[in-house]
Amino acid sequence: MTPLTARWHRSIREIPEEHWTALVGETAIPFYRWSWLDALECSGSIVPDQGWQPFHLALWRGDQPVAVAPLYLKGHSYGEFVFDQTFARLAGDLGLRYYPKLLGMSPVSPVLGYRFHTREGEDAAQLTAVMIRAIDAFCEQSGILSCNFLYVDPQWRPLAEQAGCAPWLNQQSLWSRGDDQSFNDYLKGFNANQRRNIKRERKAVAQAGITVTPLTGDQLDLELLQTMHGFYEQHCARWGPWGSKYLEGAFFELLAEAERDQVVLFSAHRGDPREPVAMSMCVRDQDHLWGRYWGSQEEIDCLHFEVCYYAPIDWAISQGINSFDPGAGGSHKRRRGFVARPHASLHRWYQPQMDGLIRAWLPKVNGLMLEEIEAINAELPFKADAPALGL
Repeated sequence: MTPLTARWHRSIREIPEEHWTALVGETAIPFYRWSWLDALECSGSIVPDQGWQPFHLALWRGDQPVAVAPLYLKGHSYGEFVFDQTFARLAGDLGLRYYPKLLGMSPVSPVLGYRFHTREGEDAAQLTAVMIRAIDAFCEQSGILSCNFLYVDPQWRPLAEQAGCAPWLNQQSLWSRGDDQSFNDYLKGFNANQRRNIKRERKAVAQAGITVTPLTGDQLDLELLQTMHGFYEQHCARWGPWGSKYLEGAFFELLAEAERDQVVLFSAHRGDPREPVAMSMCVRDQDHLWGRYWGSQEEIDCLHFEVCYYAPIDWAISQGINSFDPGAGGSHKRRRGFVARPHASLHRWYQPQMDGLIRAWLPKVNGLMLEEIEAINAELPFKADAPALGL
């Protein structure tokens, strides 16, 4: 059999789209499709000048890749939403340089699903171990302190842990449809007080003369995606230097060309969906919906809840979509149908003292995270199945 060769790629375009798709799969979540990652790079959003150097790893057998790992060299920790300041401070205390670091995730998208993608029929555990060894060799030779895989696919996690990665637990919010067939079914799951609150919030938006219309597929065009970018910029600008503006306008324009079937815009308007006063952007596949960005030109009571939570949930139920991840942060999500669930990131450190200190600390902090999630879910104002909790 032809031996495997590990190659590093400074652009996703060094790996032909058909090869990438064959490994990731036609049904991969949108955030790991070649077209999505290419749009991030080609738009100037995820580039070295922004602190993201694409550095994808592929295992090649002859002229065919058998495994790929989306990876980036990072000069900062922005756009990750797994907050590693504790690690950075420890590195400083030890006199170590924390950046650059090697990172695996879909950039600026805190969505569960990171993994190494392997060709069907190959031994995924073996290829994972081979790629981890290649990563270790690169990091050690280059003086890189750490490698980090964020929002890890739970099915891939055991393979990476077998290869020596250490898990760190954080939490995300998730709505699950269950048996709901309508928005009224969704409401029935809440206690009486919160059911009244949600009805009051939706009524406040309607009384302001606002209608929310979902737009997707052929309903989308360049102008609408440019409008969404304007709302995104405006919302980020409200937060000043903490605004987390990562995406260039060209990224939204590329979505209009290549990802219209995966993008859903929720337009809040007073008659014409193409003249919104507020808008949110979600991404979808057959079973899942992810909330990503929003913005508003007017301060209207409860509009954020309607555009970012209630309208997407209503639409998701109508489409038979089974889960909705509204994005990072926000304790207010808990009162609107979202359950706290653990997610793991996986890490490797290449300085023995730092590695030992963090690995000794992780079991305690992971246990505390699970206790926090259990306490949050015990206070939910609706009926929900408890998520599986475990280290």
